[in-house]
Amino acid sequence: MGHQTTIDDAGRREAKRPLRVLLIEDSPLIRRSLVEAIDASGQLRVTAYADSPDEAIALLSAHSFDAVIVDLQLKRGSGIEVLAYLRERGLVETSFVCVLTNHALPAYRERCLRYGVRHFFDKSLEFDRVIDALHDYARERRNASS
Repeated sequence: MGHQTTIDDAGRREAKRPLRVLLIEDSPLIRRSLVEAIDASGQLRVTAYADSPDEAIALLSAHSFDAVIVDLQLKRGSGIEVLAYLRERGLVETSFVCVLTNHALPAYRERCLRYGVRHFFDKSLEFDRVIDALHDYARERRNASS
């Protein structure tokens, strides 16, 4: 007789699996640094990246992610387009969405807050805070499913 999966088994497997992160960043150097930092713990994993809004939206419409990191200035467009897509689909409320940008002016922060973003970080000053916030989110998810 085969093993039947119970809700508890599925919940435990879900809690142990690394969180899937979509990284939307057009700088190869910053992208590489973020992937290394995110993947290092084993609790998080960058499963895809995009360097333009169109590419990001295509990935979001085809795949499921637990967390999305968005740069505002991208190739051929703005991360604001991605934030609008996430808000329209209700994904800002159901996943971790943060902005990591060199354009950390109050006007940009306010605009992102209007799209429902709860985490807004300055690349030059708060790079490590993104990783900390992701780990906090992963811990909250694990605690909620146990």
